[in-house]
Amino acid sequence: MEQFDDAVLKRTHSCGQLRGSDIGGHARLCGWVRSYRDHGGVVFIDLRDRDGVTQVVYDLPNSDDAKATAMYELARSLRNEWVISVAGKVRSRGEGRVNPKLPTGEVEMLGEDLVVLNKSDTAPFWPDEYASISEDMRLRYRYIDIRRPEMTRALRMRHQIARSMRTILDAADFVEVETPFLTKSTPEGARDFLVPSRMQQGAFYALPQSPQIFKQILMVAGMEKYYQIVRCFRDEDLRADRQPEFTQLDIEMSFCTEQDVMVVVNKIMAAVCKVAGKPFPDEIPVITYADAVEHYGIDRPDMRFDLLLKDVSKIVAPCEFKVFSQALEAGGIVKGICIPGGAKLTRKEIDDYTRVVTDLGAKGMAWFKLENGQPAGGIAKFLTSEILKQLCEIFGGKDGDIFFFLADTAAQVNKSLYALRVKLGKDLKLYSDDAFSWCWVVDFPMFDYSAEDKRWVAMHHPFTSPQPQDLDKMESDPGAVRARAYDIVCNGMELGGGSIRIHNTDVQQ
Repeated sequence: MEQFDDAVLKRTHSCGQLRGSDIGGHARLCGWVRSYRDHGGVVFIDLRDRDGVTQVVYDLPNSDDAKATAMYELARSLRNEWVISVAGKVRSRGEGRVNPKLPTGEVEMLGEDLVVLNKSDTAPFWPDEYASISEDMRLRYRYIDIRRPEMTRALRMRHQIARSMRTILDAADFVEVETPFLTKSTPEGARDFLVPSRMQQGAFYALPQSPQIFKQILMVAGMEKYYQIVRCFRDEDLRADRQPEFTQLDIEMSFCTEQDVMVVVNKIMAAVCKVAGKPFPDEIPVITYADAVEHYGIDRPDMRFDLLLKDVSKIVAPCEFKVFSQALEAGGIVKGICIPGGAKLTRKEIDDYTRVVTDLGAKGMAWFKLENGQPAGGIAKFLTSEILKQLCEIFGGKDGDIFFFLADTAAQVNKSLYALRVKLGKDLKLYSDDAFSWCWVVDFPMFDYSAEDKRWVAMHHPFTSPQPQDLDKMESDPGAVRARAYDIVCNGMELGGGSIRIHNTDVQQ
């Protein structure tokens, strides 16, 4: 077994630290051989660690310097992913040889010492080859995949984000408390992962889907402000935004209002965005659930682009188009969307967009184009001049635009137009992929009506407090009761949510 002095492990710099200001000095680096090039008389090594890459050069000595010759021969024997320690003098790469793609690209190290800390067999793939490697292979050899700069940057950013969250919460006098992982099953939104008990045959622990019960205990106990960056477990199908285990920032506060929670969360998200190098607004707009569904078709609106949905039921009520009249007679609605410049869409493209909504259960999609101040195509013949005038006013429509309409139940129309709006926004490049648009959604309905159970059920959970001004409607008009619930949304994705809890036994009952 090869032996080496512990001194070779004492690095002076990481592989991503050396700069022009270090020229003329000496340094010791440790890392993995990313690549090596033997040019006959000179060996170039790209040495990598988690911070970056430095080029190390070993020249064939002209003299009988035994050590230099040995170092050169050892350098020639190196292979990818060997772990080595090198020491030498930092020098300029020279004019015309600077690598602008590397932070260390201005300098290189002239190697004077070289120690092999560990050798590696030929790897199943090299970290730089990840793009052509299957995900299964990358996961099997995860320790190789994590050596990629993209992976190390992601892990480091995750750490920095968690640290920024803790900094904000510590400053706000929150207490971080760890809660148990082995617990009992409680009603949540997914199936539990179960762990058999060794001591009690036939009994099982459940892994928590959230720390809900424990944080409520902490509030009742008087902790007042709690947080935890916690692992949660949900036995559900894997999707882009669903995983069997995930990490969430869990917060609970006593003696607070919705606005107090929003202030804390806004500070947290501002700190997170700063770490990620992304913009964050000074103020986040607050919209109601009703407005979100009315104009975007969903309670998590993507506000990076316009294309607002408009309810035109009253405007088209006199229209003789049977699809509209039948839907309205059945208690449904007619909603539309106007696409600026959309008159250039071909019939095939219109049919493709129609399939977007029919795949979601819509019966079809009505449309017309506005050309030279007149409707053309689709349902144009059913539109009177007065109806056309009002449609153009409500949508701000003009020549060259196209109008799409759906008529059905409110739920079906909103679901379908939401999907259509998202599809149009992406296809027509109505927003930048680098754009971020935030909002808070408030005033969620307290109850949903379950047609299956034929009763009103809690939309969020049964402990969410109703708005004080709606208390008198709890029994007489449950559908009109608004909850003190709130979600924070970014680019159409719900990032978090919460609610004020019921504190009164009579209200809870």
